[in-house]
Amino acid sequence: MLNPCDHDFVLRLSADLPERRLFAPEARYLEEPRGRLHGQAGAVARPETTAEVATILRACHAARVGVVPWGGGTGLVGGQLLPDGVAPLVLSLERMTGVRGVWPDENALVVEAGMILADVQANAARIGRLFPLTLASQGSCRIGGNLAANAGGVHVLRYGNARDLCLGLEAVLPDGSVFNGLTRLHKDNAGYDLRHLLIGSEGTLGVITAASLRLHPVPAATVVALLAVPSPAIALSLLALARDRLPGMISAFELIHRQGFDFLAETMPEIRAPFDPVPDWMVLVELGLPAGMEPEVAMANLYDAADDRGLVTDGVIAASQAQADGLWHLREMIPEANRRIGAVSSHDISLPLAAIPGFIARAPAEIADLGDFRINCFGHLGDGNLHWNVFPVTGSTRQDHDVVRDRLKTRVHDLVHALGGSVAAEHGVGRLKVADLQRYGDPGKLVAMRAIKAALDPHGIMNPGAVLG
Repeated sequence: MLNPCDHDFVLRLSADLPERRLFAPEARYLEEPRGRLHGQAGAVARPETTAEVATILRACHAARVGVVPWGGGTGLVGGQLLPDGVAPLVLSLERMTGVRGVWPDENALVVEAGMILADVQANAARIGRLFPLTLASQGSCRIGGNLAANAGGVHVLRYGNARDLCLGLEAVLPDGSVFNGLTRLHKDNAGYDLRHLLIGSEGTLGVITAASLRLHPVPAATVVALLAVPSPAIALSLLALARDRLPGMISAFELIHRQGFDFLAETMPEIRAPFDPVPDWMVLVELGLPAGMEPEVAMANLYDAADDRGLVTDGVIAASQAQADGLWHLREMIPEANRRIGAVSSHDISLPLAAIPGFIARAPAEIADLGDFRINCFGHLGDGNLHWNVFPVTGSTRQDHDVVRDRLKTRVHDLVHALGGSVAAEHGVGRLKVADLQRYGDPGKLVAMRAIKAALDPHGIMNPGAVLG
């Protein structure tokens, strides 16, 4: 049983911390982007050092006060707020933004967990390196939250998830003890890898306070193209062709359905599509090339080879950085258009690549009897991550379909599970998908997860209600 973060607890904790570390909760700590949940808190802590984080967790552990770690507040599954139960302490690392070390020759950068992702990218760029984690929210999300959620983004195909971009971690465990794991080693088999246990744990096993990040060389040249394809199955054939012809050089391969462009036209008519008429299916391809290769020639050769095989029907190759940015802007504004339309149900899913065409073909029939809907399917085809989102038809709103929302989601997720996929591909479990994890999670995995949680956090203070409920 947890106790509230009440006035008496705040007074006791404040005596152990420097001044101006504890604050009354502001609205930004209690909201999430989709507006589906509203949180609560007795206070907000904004520590400046790992030692202060340890003091806070030690006190919360002793008093059995819940702690909700808060990064940039950009999570889409409710992991950053607690909507009910006793009021927790919200713990924000937004003041911990320092660079602790830079090793350009090792392709390593050590930063504190409160650094905004865009600033991590900028620090890498200053030493001529690339930190390739790229997200729509990179101007406000923080690297500690990215690691806690094992964030993905558009470049997973080439560089992997956040997990693959981390060499080591510093973290404070629930009892206040500090895990000093800021190694830059690429090989270390000395016991359990706590780094990988904490990455993706969504703040339920401890608080990440700093990270040793893996950097990459900056490609000598990049080129972006938007290519029209006959179908998702053909898009996969195009991906295979691109991988064969340009191994290790495909930085992004995004699948886009025409509905996304229709939503852009409906909500942001100033954004113009490069095709008229807009094809049903397109892929946005980015290549990152080594020195000695002409980017536009490489993309044109890929297009020609694809055209010879009937894999493409049209295409636009960016001839400048401005044009490349424009093509990416189209892709990046689709989620904003979705938000303005208002989804009945959004699904962040992943599937084996070969199962994607079958899912896209079958899923609409699974929900057809629940109402008339518009489907916007887009996502990171190269790593199998789709955003398959359901919207009301013109003239109705998402509230008109609230009564069928849960059934709709269950049917989609049942199909994903039957095809060997995951219903928590990129955004994690948080609180909104706790029931999904119980329904679809492997029983043996769930037993192990509960045992780990009980061992590290016996009082259940860390992000109560998230992931395991």
